Amino acid sequence: MSSVSVDRERDSAELPETMRRDVRLLGDILGEVITESEGPDLLADVERLRRAVIEARRVPDLASPEAAAAGDAIAALVASWSRQRAEQVARAFTVYFHLANLAEEQQRVRTLRERDSGDSPPRESLADAVARITAEQGLDHVHDVLAGLRVHPVFTAHPTEARRRAVVASLRRLSGLLTEIDDQPSGVAQQAEVRRRLHEEVDLLWRTAQLRVAGMTPADEVRTVMTAFDETLFRLVPAVYRAMDHVLLGPDSGVKAPPVPAFLRFGSWVGADRDGNPTVTAAVTREAALIQADHALRALEAATSRIGRALTVTDGSAPPSAELRRALAAASAAHPQLLAEITARSPQEPYR
Repeated sequence: MSSVSVDRERDSAELPETMRRDVRLLGDILGEVITESEGPDLLADVERLRRAVIEARRVPDLASPEAAAAGDAIAALVASWSRQRAEQVARAFTVYFHLANLAEEQQRVRTLRERDSGDSPPRESLADAVARITAEQGLDHVHDVLAGLRVHPVFTAHPTEARRRAVVASLRRLSGLLTEIDDQPSGVAQQAEVRRRLHEEVDLLWRTAQLRVAGMTPADEVRTVMTAFDETLFRLVPAVYRAMDHVLLGPDSGVKAPPVPAFLRFGSWVGADRDGNPTVTAAVTREAALIQADHALRALEAATSRIGRALTVTDGSAPPSAELRRALAAASAAHPQLLAEITARSPQEPYR
């Protein structure tokens, strides 16, 4: 066996067991989906190409006759397929690589969690940064830095991005299921249910078009960017602030007023960048602003509804303040029917 092959096999063996488990699980499920959807012949063709590529990679000298023969064998195999079969095989590998990358990302999350499970804060975390600055220049300097801190990420469009939002959303759901496998007790029924849902999601991913059939408009680019806001940022930003409060206040976090001012701001060029893009007009920029405002307002509405359902404190246990009573009176005067309906649903619960 060549040294290159030995190195590759050693690298594979050194992969964390949990990551190899995820790759095997997702690969097996994809094989089941392909067989159910297109028949065993397609899966056999995918496996033939996969094994041929693996054998070709084991050739130590890429300029050798052995490497040329391996390449010719792969080319002949692909040439023997119809265009439809070649597209199906390519789609199978595309979905497989999506799943393998997902397993790698999941392993990265595990690694970060493990680093955060020790007695000292993980390197490059907020807690680590505050501890270092405090040790070197004192806690007052930390507060001075935070008082003037501004972090302002700006979104930009990537019109060459071919992966659809539907594919991204499917992979995000699969990621959540892999997390359930890590977190849940090892009950047989629960494992079977998670595997069923994984099969369902992989089947959906297989049947979803991987590429866009039409070019993206500026409005499409705005909606694609807002997917990150909907799925990640709206929950991540408060988590960042809570983490900073916990670092600075410790047990008093959530009890005392937050010591950190709002330092995160977001901007976007998407739908507003006029630098050489003739399709971005004033009307497009207005539409971009409306799309972003709609996403932000819907997210706030959902958060408000969730908080409202949880605020079941009665006025007997926590009487409302004078300010709240005035606000409720003003709302009742402005919207009497609405406030009457709410009061009937939640009597003696002014905070809801």
